[in-house]
Amino acid sequence: MNAHTRQVIPLSVIAAALLAAFGPALATESEEVARLTKPESTVSFGLGYADTDGRRFGQYTGANEQGAYGLFNADIVRRDDATGTWLRFTGRNLGLENRELRFDHERQGNWRYFVDFSQTPRFEPYLVNTAVTGIGSANLTIPTALTTGTNVDLKTKREAIGLGFDKLFLGNFNLQVRFRNEEKDGARLSGRGTFGPGVVGGPVFGGFEFAPEPINSTTRQLEVILGYTGERLQLSGGYYGTAYNNQYSGLSFSNASFVPTNLSYPPSSPIALPADTQSHQLHLTGGYSFTPTTRGTFKIAYTKAAQDDAFVTGVSLAPGIGNNLQGRLDTTLVQMGLTARPLPKLSLRANLRYEDVDDKTPIAQYFTVGLGPLSTFNGNNEPHSFRTTSGRLEASYVLPMAFRLTGGLDYEEKKHNFSPVRIVTHRDKTEETSYRVELRRSMSETVTGALAYIHSERDGSPFMLTTLNGGAIAPSGNRVAPINIADRKRDKVRLSVNWTPADPLSLQFAVDESRDDYAQIHALGTGARKGEARNYSVDAAYTFSDKLQGTAWVSRNDTRQEQAQHVGTGTAGLVWAAALRNVGDSFGLGVRGKPNGRLEIGADLSHSDINDEYGQQRLNAASPATVVDSLPDVLTKLTRLNLFAKYAVQKNAGFRLDYVYDRFSTNDWTWTTWQYADGTRVLQSPTQKVNFIGVSYYYRFQ
Repeated sequence: MNAHTRQVIPLSVIAAALLAAFGPALATESEEVARLTKPESTVSFGLGYADTDGRRFGQYTGANEQGAYGLFNADIVRRDDATGTWLRFTGRNLGLENRELRFDHERQGNWRYFVDFSQTPRFEPYLVNTAVTGIGSANLTIPTALTTGTNVDLKTKREAIGLGFDKLFLGNFNLQVRFRNEEKDGARLSGRGTFGPGVVGGPVFGGFEFAPEPINSTTRQLEVILGYTGERLQLSGGYYGTAYNNQYSGLSFSNASFVPTNLSYPPSSPIALPADTQSHQLHLTGGYSFTPTTRGTFKIAYTKAAQDDAFVTGVSLAPGIGNNLQGRLDTTLVQMGLTARPLPKLSLRANLRYEDVDDKTPIAQYFTVGLGPLSTFNGNNEPHSFRTTSGRLEASYVLPMAFRLTGGLDYEEKKHNFSPVRIVTHRDKTEETSYRVELRRSMSETVTGALAYIHSERDGSPFMLTTLNGGAIAPSGNRVAPINIADRKRDKVRLSVNWTPADPLSLQFAVDESRDDYAQIHALGTGARKGEARNYSVDAAYTFSDKLQGTAWVSRNDTRQEQAQHVGTGTAGLVWAAALRNVGDSFGLGVRGKPNGRLEIGADLSHSDINDEYGQQRLNAASPATVVDSLPDVLTKLTRLNLFAKYAVQKNAGFRLDYVYDRFSTNDWTWTTWQYADGTRVLQSPTQKVNFIGVSYYYRFQ
C-alpha cells in the first residue's frame, strides 16, 4: 500500500542515474543550437569507488560491492552537410553492468536505421543463507534436516538487442519497423508449500521450502507500422507480435523427506514454470479534421494470444485434458473520439471505448482428488473473460473574469464471467458513473489556480451466493464483496496553484484528497470498508543570479484502507479487522551554479520517511470483546546526497568530480524471524550506507 504523488527514486535507480551522469553536463540553449548545426562528439572516462557493499545502492548497476568501477561514456556524431546524413554512436555506462550501446545512421527526410544493445542486471537486495543446491537449474536438492547453509547471491540479467528502420515515401507515406530480442538469465526468490511434516527438526505441520525459480527465457517483439499523413487525414496501421520462450518447463525436487500426511494431495514435484506464449495484433489508428475546429479520432485493434506449450513432464494428468492448455485469448478494441469548438468560448470532447477480452480456453477437469459435495471447487480451470464499455463527455466554457468552467461525465460498464462453483462472492456486471467539475482561473499575471471535484458511484448486478460442488449454497452465503466489484462511492478534491510572486521565484502548490466508502453485503460488515488518500506538495524554484539557481520541494502522502474478514459459521466465530496505512514524508533541495567560465557545480539532497502501519483487531462476533493484535510498523528511511563539480582545463576538455552519499535504513521485521522449512533464511542489513566518489575526464571534438 504505497501511493505517493512524489516518490523518492529507489536508491538503485539513483545510483544508475548518477553513474550515467558522469558524461558532460546538459548543454545550454546556445550550445544546443551549435550542436545541431555543427555536431560535436564527446568521450569521458574515469574511475569510481564505493567504500562499502551496498546491496540496494548497486541493485541495477552492479556497483553493489566495495571496490573500484570503470566509468566510460561516448557520444560520437558525424554529419555530411552535402547529403544531410547523420552518423552517431552512443555508449553509456560502458564500465558497469547496466551498459547501453546504440548506432544510428540517418538521412534527414528520407531513411533511418539503428542497432542498439542494453544490459540490465538485478541483484537481489536480500541476502540468502541456504543449504539448497542446484540453484539456477531445473533440479533442486532440498536438505533432509534443518540445515544452516552458505550465503547465496541471487541475480538476474537481461540482455536486449534492438533493430529499427524508418523510411519516408512519396505521397506522404512512412514505414517503421522495430524488432527486439531479449534474453533473461539467472534465478530469483521463490518457494513452494508442503503438506507434510517437513524435514527433521522443522515445523510439525510442514511449511514452505526454499525453491528459487531458474530464469532462462527469450522474449521477441516485432512491430511494423505503415503511416499516412495528409492535410486532414492521418492513418497509422500495422502488426505487433510477441513471443515468449522459457527454456525451463518445470522445477523438480530431489528429496523424499517431505511425505504428505494427507495422501489426497500428491507431492508438488515438479512445479510448472511459466509456459511459452505468443500474441499477434493487427491495429489501425487514425484522425480526421472535419473543420479547423472539429476533429475525430479512432483506433481499432484485434489481438490473438495463445498458450499451447506442452504440460510439464513427470506429472499425472487427468484423462481427456490433452497435453497442453490450448489457451487462447482474443481481444477486440474499438475506440472513437471527437473534439470540437463550436463557439469561441466553448470546447467539447467525447470519447467511446469498447474492449472485449474473450477467453476461449477450453474448460476441463484437471483433478478429481479432494472433491466432494461440500468442496468449494470442482477441479476445473476457470477462464476469465470480460467486456468493458466506457465513455466520456466533457464541456469547457470560458466565463467572465478569466474563469474557465469544465464539466464532465464518465461511464464504465464491465461484464465478467464466473464459475458456477466458487468460494468468493461474485457479480456478473458492474457499472461506475463519475461526475467531474473544475473551475480554473488566471487570477493575475502571476497567479493561476484550479479547483476540481470528482464524485463516482459503482454498483452492479445482484451478488451471487457462494456455491458448493454439490450445488448447495455455502453456509457462509455472501460475506465478502471483492474490492474490484464491491459497491463503492468515491469523492475526490484537487487543488493546484501556480504563483510567481517575483521574477526570480516560482511556487507550485498541489492538494489531492479522496475518500472511498464501500457498501456491505453482510451484517458482519466484512470486506472492504473504506479508504482514504491525501497528497500534498509544494515546489519552489529561485534564480539567485545568472550563475546560481536553486530548487526545493516537500510532499506528504497518506493512504489508508480498512477491511474485515470473518472466520466461522453464521454470525459466530471471529471477525478480523485490518486498518492499513502508508505515510510518506519527503523533501528535496537542489542547487546549480557556474561561478566562472571554467567551473560548474551542483548539489542535490533528498530524504524520505515511509511508514507502513498494520493495525489489526479480532472481535468475537458473539460478544463485544475486542482484542488488538496489531503488527509492528515498518519504517523505511531513504537519504541521498549528490555533489558534483566540473572544471574545464580548456574549452573542449576538463575534469568532473562526483560524490554520492546513499543511506537506506529500515526496521522491516518480515524477514527477521522467518525461516523456510529446510532452514533457509532471507535477511537484509537494517542500515546500508554507501559513499561513492568518481573522477572522470571528458573531451569534446568535431
